Amino acid sequence: MKKIIKIGNVSIGGENPVAIQSMSDLPTTDIDGVVRQAERLKEAGCDIFRVAVRDEADAHAFCEIKKRIDMPLAADIHFSHKTGILAVEAGADKIRINPGNMTHDGVRELLRAVRERGIPIRIGVNSGSIEKKYEKFDRTAALVLSLSDSVRQIEDDGYGKLVLSLKSSSVTETVRAYREADKLFDYPLHIGVTEAGTLASGVVKSAVGLGALLTDGIGDTMRVSLTADPVREVEYAKRILRAVGLDKNYAEVVSCPRCGRCGYDTQTLAELVEERTRFVKKPLKIAVMGCEVNGPGEAKHCDLGIAFGRDKAVLFKKGEVYLTEETEKAVAIFLEEIILLS
Repeated sequence: MKKIIKIGNVSIGGENPVAIQSMSDLPTTDIDGVVRQAERLKEAGCDIFRVAVRDEADAHAFCEIKKRIDMPLAADIHFSHKTGILAVEAGADKIRINPGNMTHDGVRELLRAVRERGIPIRIGVNSGSIEKKYEKFDRTAALVLSLSDSVRQIEDDGYGKLVLSLKSSSVTETVRAYREADKLFDYPLHIGVTEAGTLASGVVKSAVGLGALLTDGIGDTMRVSLTADPVREVEYAKRILRAVGLDKNYAEVVSCPRCGRCGYDTQTLAELVEERTRFVKKPLKIAVMGCEVNGPGEAKHCDLGIAFGRDKAVLFKKGEVYLTEETEKAVAIFLEEIILLS
């Protein structure tokens, strides 16, 4: 079990739930835009919000953003420890650094600032920023060794409020590296596949990589990194958590694949049901099944289900058939029942 670390009002590690993180894609100096984005992300289910702090202007903007949002705000710092100190002074709840791109003296100065306020540091090592002495190693080993060096450096300076990440754009490298790090460290792990790509490819890579780790019990915070609107990162992170059983407070819509036996447009109906239940915050299971082969069996395991025949549809509640009706009328009743359940 990992150490418990507090990031603002969010606790990670131990038996705490996996926290979802995303990052603003706007200039930090666009204070109003970043605040609006933070509000959208929180509504979607984001737990921790991160922004880039590159210079003094960003640090001043960070301070204003911090005053106007009500979720933990992390500062993304690279190269300049002085910018990191400014972010700490501006009220950062967490600092993300890669010690490999700062001087040792700079890291020590930054550690003095975070120690005074008890702020956690995330050490983030990526496949693109491996220590030069390990560049000829297998990349999985290089990631773990680079991270180990950084952890040792900070521990030697007497600081232990750490969150660790080691990411690659390769799913297999990422999974192997995190599995190895999970054995070596008792600090919380922030998981993700870095530079995963555009929406379609990035979601697939993230689902495969993060799903594998989460089912192993690895991961305390997570980000689905996409070249897309950050809100989509949060939406798909929630879907991944649901798929591996770590979030049960939602309406799961079960629907069968299309086939030649299906006599109704189940795709449109299933999508409509998902849209109408997207804000449900309790465990529900709803089935939209296309025919009599698997439909009744699947629907019986749901809170509410519909299965289509040639001209009629059967409705189920808590596993029991309670209505057989002409198709369109059955659909209308089914949709009304969803409103009552939600």
